[in-house]
Amino acid sequence: MADRRIIVVYPPDEEGARRVRVDGTILGRATDLADLVVWLRRTGLEVDDLDVVRSPLIEWRGGGPEVWEAS
Repeated sequence: MADRRIIVVYPPDEEGARRVRVDGTILGRATDLADLVVWLRRTGLEVDDLDVVRSPLIEWRGGGPEVWEAS
């Protein structure tokens, strides 16, 4: 993931989905890592599950990539 976009994954909502924002635009809600990968690929990023877990370009709010339930 060589891109320099600003990616923010927000805390899980009451349904366990997390909003995904890239460069200030909300893309949608991801329900798991695979769903997040789909959203990011739609923006042209070449990513896989390991990229989204390891990337320093993603700001995880309200828990990291392992958190998909509201606290």
